[in-house]
Amino acid sequence: MVEHIVIFKFNETTSVEQQTEAIEKLKNLKNEIYGIVDIQAGLNFSDRSQGFQVGLTVRFEDKQALEAYGPHEKHQEAVSYLKEIGLSDIVVVDFEL
Repeated sequence: MVEHIVIFKFNETTSVEQQTEAIEKLKNLKNEIYGIVDIQAGLNFSDRSQGFQVGLTVRFEDKQALEAYGPHEKHQEAVSYLKEIGLSDIVVVDFEL
């Protein structure tokens, strides 16, 4: 299994409602992309986040599933929405379980 962790930072004009909609779009990828075992996402509540507002974890069956995820049409649609609402920075970590 592979764990994929992403944290997102948005610009100051991005509303909490837009962030919440982005979270739902990301969570729905589990039903649209083969190889996702589990997906979780939510709004940050920690004051240690260095300005990052949303966290995402995706567990994949294997590295091949992770590699297929990036270019997948549904993932790219979610990425486009994130950019549209003001995505300004991300941090990504991938590791095997």
